Amino acid sequence: MSRSSSDRPNYGIDAPGVIRNLLVIAAICLLLALFGPHAFHIGNVSIFLGGSLLWPAIFLLVPGLLMLLYSLHGKFLHRDRMLALHAWRGDEQVLDVGTGRGLLLVGAARHLTTGHATGIDIWNKGDLSSNSVIATQHNLELEGVAARCTLVSEAAQQMPFPDDAFDVIVSNLCLHNIYDRATRNKALAEIIRVLKPDGIVILSDYKLTLEYAKQLQLAGFGVDRQPPDWLRTFPPLAIVVARK
Repeated sequence: MSRSSSDRPNYGIDAPGVIRNLLVIAAICLLLALFGPHAFHIGNVSIFLGGSLLWPAIFLLVPGLLMLLYSLHGKFLHRDRMLALHAWRGDEQVLDVGTGRGLLLVGAARHLTTGHATGIDIWNKGDLSSNSVIATQHNLELEGVAARCTLVSEAAQQMPFPDDAFDVIVSNLCLHNIYDRATRNKALAEIIRVLKPDGIVILSDYKLTLEYAKQLQLAGFGVDRQPPDWLRTFPPLAIVVARK
């Protein structure tokens, strides 16, 4: 018997508004290119379109579809790539910054035996479709890892954790959403503060990864920045691995 959709984990669509806008505008351009008038007349001026809207349609459609493919498939591969960068013991205290609907959190929790995983987020629906602490908790229960996980509703720049609390800190597509650089640096400073000595940070994003790497280096971390993955992620995601 197949499970209903409510009985299956749902990790949402990343940047749903961006994907919607790209696909809707691409569809409008395509329809106008195929079936619309070949020219508009404004007073004595004629604006000839012909098939000129076909290329904008393709230009918008391709990234929209690639972003959708990442949300439905690529992010699971990327999650596994990120988590494979740490040699898991099973007793780690893990923090997922910007946990969303729990994809990284669940993956980390599966590596734990006596350890514990915490996810922190403000659950902005603009970043992820149907984003909420309730949806995330439901995924944790469906995945069978709820007993090893805790969810915290708080911003990354004001973490309610003590110093040196976590062995592993992971984050994907979170920090760029903090648009103010000073506040973003404060979030990175919080990550540095709550990481234990000899701990590891694994951050992934499509931009600003050089900025993250620089601040972690200034804090004395050993830093390795892995190149963007052009095959499985869109926009291509780079990974910063830093050890305290």
